[in-house]
Amino acid sequence: MPHEEAYCPPDPPVTPYLSVDRGHEALDWYRRALAAVENNRFDMEDGRLGHAMMTLGNGGAIYLADDFPEMGETVGVRPPPTLGGSSVTVALAVDDVDAWMARAVAEGAEVIRPAQDEFYGRHGKLRDPFGHVWSFTGPLKGA
Repeated sequence: MPHEEAYCPPDPPVTPYLSVDRGHEALDWYRRALAAVENNRFDMEDGRLGHAMMTLGNGGAIYLADDFPEMGETVGVRPPPTLGGSSVTVALAVDDVDAWMARAVAEGAEVIRPAQDEFYGRHGKLRDPFGHVWSFTGPLKGA
């Protein structure tokens, strides 16, 4: 009987998959605001972003794609503006909460909760221009 290797997925075990409007703009924004690098990308014939994977500057990863309302039930998600808000927060552990948030705000993010020291570390939240909510947690200021 041949030895079979255990399945090893090619990506992180949990990866947020963001539905966005203006997928190509979102790729550029995440590059600038979250120091992301594009790992792969599939563009559709109609110009929409079919799928992309990005590694964020903190080592985390996200997938993203344009909205495909015509696929309805088989996609199962819609972008936050379509829903009237996001139903999830993407949490990032970072080395400097203030620096990460400042870079994102300079690129057009909206602060929801200013960075402040908490019992568990420094924490702040923002909403990106595509409606997704991001939570930044890191070391206490001056620690």
